[in-house]
Formats: sequence, structure tokens, C-alpha cells
Amino acid sequence: MKVKQFLTEYALLTLGTALVAMGTYFFKFPNHFSTGGVTGIAVILSSIFPSISSSLFASVINVAFLLLGFGVLNRGFGVRTVYCSLLFSGMLAGLEWLVPLSGPLTDEKLLELFFGVILPALGSAILFNTQGSTGGTDILAMILKKFTSLDIGMALLYVDVLIAGSTLILIDIETGLFSLLGLVLKSVLVDSVIESLNRKKSFILVTSCPEEVCDFITHTLHRSATFWKGEGAYSHQDKWVVLTALSRAQAVALRRHLKAIDPHAFMLITNSSEIFGKGFLRA
Repeated sequence: MKVKQFLTEYALLTLGTALVAMGTYFFKFPNHFSTGGVTGIAVILSSIFPSISSSLFASVINVAFLLLGFGVLNRGFGVRTVYCSLLFSGMLAGLEWLVPLSGPLTDEKLLELFFGVILPALGSAILFNTQGSTGGTDILAMILKKFTSLDIGMALLYVDVLIAGSTLILIDIETGLFSLLGLVLKSVLVDSVIESLNRKKSFILVTSCPEEVCDFITHTLHRSATFWKGEGAYSHQDKWVVLTALSRAQAVALRRHLKAIDPHAFMLITNSSEIFGKGFLRA
């Protein structure tokens, strides 16, 4: 791996972990929002044992899952997960030491819920995009996947619902309802942010100038394309069909260029967040 790529990836992993840690520490923990996962368990345990902070519980549980993963999976969950998991625990401990909180930052619970969901969702999406994870129940999922045939996604969702729902009894009804709402928002937001981060434009062009179009794509945009000969169903004239995938900025540039060289070209442009291949996602 090139040094620049390595540094970029770990900078993104650090940023993603920091967003998760800040959203959790500043907004989830003070309000006792339990939206599932390790932090949700930590919130519940802290409400049962108020002398121990949620941050400490989360760090201990995270490290415990990490050790369990090492014992069961050996190196099966990768360096990135170890890095992010330890960094997350360290950040929670550091924030608790640097910025001790005695209660919520504001009196607006709904506002704090949004920030408590949005920041970790954004961070989780960045981590997912760089094949990282803060550990916790993700490691549990890997263990279950290794030894069972369960639908891991659904199993973890049920566990998260159980954790969030338990706050209705163990903390109070209002906090429990906020926690369940936060769980729903988290589920929707993480997927939406991941799709937004990965969103590209796929083009199918019908043009009379394939050489000029492909030359612009390959030499100016530094992408590749595939083209083949076609025939207009109405005009029966020879046409060329060009297939390519570009970033949003590159898509704008290609549209402008195509308008200049072939105003009558036909363009079919679609959004896609799952394009696999060189220069895009890794399968």
C-alpha cells in the first residue's frame, strides 16, 4: 500500500471514530440514550450502577469483545477494527477526563437525540467506507457468522431493539421512546450516508463522436469506458454506445463536453452507490 493511501485511510478511520466518540459522549451518554450496540449496553449498566460512568463501561466491553475476537477469530477481523476499537475506547476516556459532564449540554432532548444519532451515523458510514469498525457487536457478528447460519443482520437488529426497548423499564418511558426513535433514525441514516458517500454517476451515451468522447473520458477525466456500435431504431443511422462511470464532478464535465461536441447525443445518467472495479469500490 502506498504511503499516501495508507495515511489517507487512517486519517479517515480516525475522523470516523472521532465522530462516533463525540456523538456518543456529548449527546448519548448524558441523556441516557440507548440505541443499541456496546454504547447502549453501557448506558443501561451505568443507570444500574451509577457510580461507574458509561464511558468506562463502553471501554471495558469494547476491549472484552476485542479479546474475545482475538481468542475466537485469531486475526480474522483485521488491523482496522483493532485500531478503531482501541481508539474509540481511548477517545471516550480522554473526553471524560478533558470535558467532564454532569448532565446534558442543553434542555432540548430531541435536538440532542439528532446530534447523538447524526454524528455516530456519519462516523460509522466513513468507517464502513474505509472497511473499519469500532468493534463491539460487529465482532460478535463475526463470531456468530463463523459458527452459525443465522441471519446476522437481523439478529443484531433484534438485539439492538431489545437493548433500546429495555430502557423503557430500566430508565424511564421518555428515555426509552427517545432511544427507540434514535435506533430507527440510526438505521436509516447510516445507509443513507453510505450511499451518499459512494454515489457515482453511470452513463450510457449514444453518440456519433465516440472517439472524441472516449478521448475526453480517458485523457481528461482519467477514467475508462466501453463502447460498441449500434443503430438508431427510427433513423437506422449508425451510432455508437458508450458506457462509463464517473464521480459527480466528472459527470458535470462530461455533460458539458458532450453538449459542445455532439449536441444531439442521447444521455442516460443514473445514480449508483455500488460500482465495483478499478477506481471504485473493492468487491
